[in-house]
Amino acid sequence: MSALSPSDVDAIFLSLRVSAVATILSLPFAVLAALALARGRFPGKTLFSALVHLPLVLPPVATGYALLVLFGRNGAIGAWLAKAGIVLAFDWTGAALAAAVMAFPLLVGPIRVAIETIDREVDEVARTLGASRIQRFFRITLPLAAPGLLAGGVLGFAKALGEFGATITFVGAIPGLTLTLPSAIHRATQAPGGEPTALWLCVIAALMAVGAVLASDLFSRWAAKRIG
Repeated sequence: MSALSPSDVDAIFLSLRVSAVATILSLPFAVLAALALARGRFPGKTLFSALVHLPLVLPPVATGYALLVLFGRNGAIGAWLAKAGIVLAFDWTGAALAAAVMAFPLLVGPIRVAIETIDREVDEVARTLGASRIQRFFRITLPLAAPGLLAGGVLGFAKALGEFGATITFVGAIPGLTLTLPSAIHRATQAPGGEPTALWLCVIAALMAVGAVLASDLFSRWAAKRIG
């Protein structure tokens, strides 16, 4: 570990912080999107699904540039936020936003599947007993879909942990502020003699990713066992 500098160690912990915040903030919106895709019937549902999954197919740099245009200091939303003292561009909070956007489709997928596997008759029985839509959501849908939420959260966290293109475009790679683990790996590969540092960082990133995938698989098995 001697190959790692203090800024590299900071990048590791910043990535964990950014990934956790990104996952927590995007999870409620992912649940709503998954519920709409699984149960909703409305015009434009196909277009809505395409927009939800757009970060998966759009180049990450393009997503980062779109965030910069929207949330930069002079952006359509960023200028308004700046007046309120909230600046996202070139700050760790902006890195969390970029990671949340990129991870969003991976959160929605498992949650949507979990909701679709819930027997609609259970919801119908609750409705006939007088339970409101909100009550049915919190007392039936959400608890039964909990394994999907956990699996999606782990996958989203892993994706946020490895996010690079959108993050570096939107917030840059400022040591101690926006330098995340993937950015630190990229910086190490560009520096003379930086191969040992890059190797250590890649090993750490791989261990984190494998741990997240194993956890997601565990949650998926739990969900299949519970549903079956």
